[in-house]
Amino acid sequence: MATQPASQASLLLQKQLKDLCKHPVDGFSAGLVVEENIFEWSVTIIGPPDTLYEGGFFNAVMSFPEDYPNNPPTVRFTSEMWHPNVYPDGKVCISILHSPGDDPNGYELATERWNPVHTVESIVLSIISMLSSLLRPGLANLLAHVVDYVLQKEWRDNRDEFKKKVGRNVRKSQEML
Repeated sequence: MATQPASQASLLLQKQLKDLCKHPVDGFSAGLVVEENIFEWSVTIIGPPDTLYEGGFFNAVMSFPEDYPNNPPTVRFTSEMWHPNVYPDGKVCISILHSPGDDPNGYELATERWNPVHTVESIVLSIISMLSSLLRPGLANLLAHVVDYVLQKEWRDNRDEFKKKVGRNVRKSQEML
């Protein structure tokens, strides 16, 4: 039985995996969920220093489409994550993970959305930046794209309770190691 030629997407993902193995990036680790499937990656993000998430180890799965890099992967936390830009099922909502082109809702510029130059590294660094953004000025821009309005309200109106819930997620992530 003849094997199928490798697709552009699989070749690109193999190269990115090889590059990350040769040159690890501070703040996360990445690999394949199962060796036979280059389109499903397991990622562990280390909670960024000086943030509510510091000390945590948050696991996620990146699922790449067959036409990557023309379209973005989806990223879903498998660890509990308490953040206004993460759906209750763990799916991450940031601009660079939205399909390329104009935003049908008018919230994002086309330049903020997916671009084929993004790599696994740039995607994960954007997620780390999202986690870091809660304590930075300019939070209004981040929360403009919020997906969980209950969390947004809690962040705005009951910050101490929000911080406690994030702290519980951090401790739980440490216990899972």
